[in-house]
Amino acid sequence: MSTPFYVSPQQAMADRAEYARKGIARGRSLVVLQYADGIVFVGENLSRALHKFSEIYDRIGFAAAGKYNEYENLRIGGVRYADLRGYTYDRDDVTARGLANVYAQTLGTIFSSVGEKPYEVELVVAEVGETPDFDQIYRLPHDGSIVDEHGSVAVGGNAEQISGYLDQRHRDGMTLAQALRLARQALSRDTNGSEREIPAERLEVAVLDRTRPQKRKFRRISGGRCRGSWRPVSRSRRRRRTPTPTRRRTPAETSSNRNTALTRACAVGLPRGTGFRAAVRALAHPQHPAPRTPRAVVPLGRHGWARRHPVSAGLRNLPPASPHTGPPARLRGRRDGSP
Repeated sequence: MSTPFYVSPQQAMADRAEYARKGIARGRSLVVLQYADGIVFVGENLSRALHKFSEIYDRIGFAAAGKYNEYENLRIGGVRYADLRGYTYDRDDVTARGLANVYAQTLGTIFSSVGEKPYEVELVVAEVGETPDFDQIYRLPHDGSIVDEHGSVAVGGNAEQISGYLDQRHRDGMTLAQALRLARQALSRDTNGSEREIPAERLEVAVLDRTRPQKRKFRRISGGRCRGSWRPVSRSRRRRRTPTPTRRRTPAETSSNRNTALTRACAVGLPRGTGFRAAVRALAHPQHPAPRTPRAVVPLGRHGWARRHPVSAGLRNLPPASPHTGPPARLRGRRDGSP
């Protein structure tokens, strides 16, 4: 009977790690960058249906390099974990750190198991915070270890060369266009140092945008929308800033009865003969009212019978009208209530 061939545990783990690294290196690289308004995911992907980036929960994004069927199973498991935890406890209890711990336990168990091969995947779990200081990016290699990254991270393919390129050029507070240009420049570098052209249609781009009003911050960007970000925009081509929307009109402006605005203007003490537009401006900006006059009597209608028929409470405090301000005799029966 032959003696079984002996392999030390250290050599077995090294062989499994080498096998997983070679499988991951055969895939295409992807990068994850922080910018001023969130986190952007950029990767070269020829397929429009098999995504490398996806949403896990409200503020959590997922990126993976390697074999698609393996990291797709991990993605589905992460979505189920996040949904169950958010439903059982609270939505705020679902965090990128908790999800990274779950992935680390799964990858570590599979890597140390002798009965099955290690997963040929490398994961990135990112969470966008209220401010850039609270953003979280975790990288999970094939062996289940967790690496806390800051600023930028690259996985798959020639990740080491791309990571060095990003570390030298990435800075805090970059705009989305600047981050996209930097990501494309990093992905276009080959292992021999040369650069190649990557069309925008071959790139998969997604962002975790903290400025979105919805709870779900994840959104995808098509290649056509990011094509204009490859080159810096010159001063002559910059779009002019759109004017701020005008204020909402007051009820006095939208009313068809102009006497209503003039009546309210009388209550705040505008001078005699104030026009409709001036009265509306004064009512719309009460913090800068028009100067008051000692005797501000604005007639209601052309005959001026404000004392007999006050329309608003402010008219009750006006000085008494002169005798000639009463209505004419032909209108007395209809306005003062006499038969």
